[in-house]
Amino acid sequence: MGFPGSVPLVLLLSACCILAAAQLPLVINTWPFKGATQRAWDTLQSGGSAVDAVEKGCSQCEVDQCDGTVGYGGSPDEHGETTLDAMIMNGNTIELGAVGDLRRIKSAISVARAVMEHSSHSLLVGQSASMFAQNMGFLSEDLMTNKSLSMHAEWLSKNCQPNFWKNVIPNARKSCGPYKRMKGPWSKKHRMPVKVANVHNHDTIGMIVIDKSSTVVAGTTTNGASHKIPGRVGDSPIAGAGAYADSTVGAAAATGMGDIMMRFLPSYQAVEYMRMGIEPTAACQNAIKRIQKYYPKLFGAMICANRTGGYGKCSKQTLSDE
Repeated sequence: MGFPGSVPLVLLLSACCILAAAQLPLVINTWPFKGATQRAWDTLQSGGSAVDAVEKGCSQCEVDQCDGTVGYGGSPDEHGETTLDAMIMNGNTIELGAVGDLRRIKSAISVARAVMEHSSHSLLVGQSASMFAQNMGFLSEDLMTNKSLSMHAEWLSKNCQPNFWKNVIPNARKSCGPYKRMKGPWSKKHRMPVKVANVHNHDTIGMIVIDKSSTVVAGTTTNGASHKIPGRVGDSPIAGAGAYADSTVGAAAATGMGDIMMRFLPSYQAVEYMRMGIEPTAACQNAIKRIQKYYPKLFGAMICANRTGGYGKCSKQTLSDE
């Protein structure tokens, strides 16, 4: 499926893997977020840079509240607050800007770009990230909506099920907190299953843009896992986990169970596979397989693209009861 100019759109809808022929410029992203892809493509066509295209494309998903998992008004944490994670990486300079647990600022990807361009840091988090954003001229506003408040109220009515606690008392499978540490050793029955995270409650958009001069840029934005423990930051803003870009090689972006994915830096690993000459689909597959060695029932997916415009994807969408 394509847009004018034959820009390909990658949709991660199945567990199969694909390989597409090389062509530039290129815009690809995770999931069927067509508005985001179109916005990024239009930005390139109007003379914008690859960095501009990633920012505008991801911003469109934030405005559209893609799947309720990107932007404001979705995925409330345990306190009912929506917080955002985002990153952008310039493959020409290996500069990166990222924000985690961003509060009361809607334009997370744009704040991430501001971190990259107006600070010497790579990642800002929490209230301090929000203060930085306000200093950069971003508007402070409530990210909660009637929908997110309703999601939170329903979760509370179900005794805070599911949640992300384990090895605590009272039993997190049956009741809300506050929780206290349970002295070990712990039995498996006290652990919450990994399946509390799935495609419907924790997703993100990952985007790769390569312009005609082979400038490679990658970005991500998300509102994280529903009912997460406040302060949690997922894989999306972590360099090499949520995304990675190197204009001498290509880029990769990942989506899935972020608390597991970030332990393996799959996006960095996929780029390194491509550096060794492995084609994009196999690079995605190999990166996912490394994780599945330890978590065989992982939910995870990746897109990969090399600097000449060849691209591929691979996804594994089985949930785990581990």
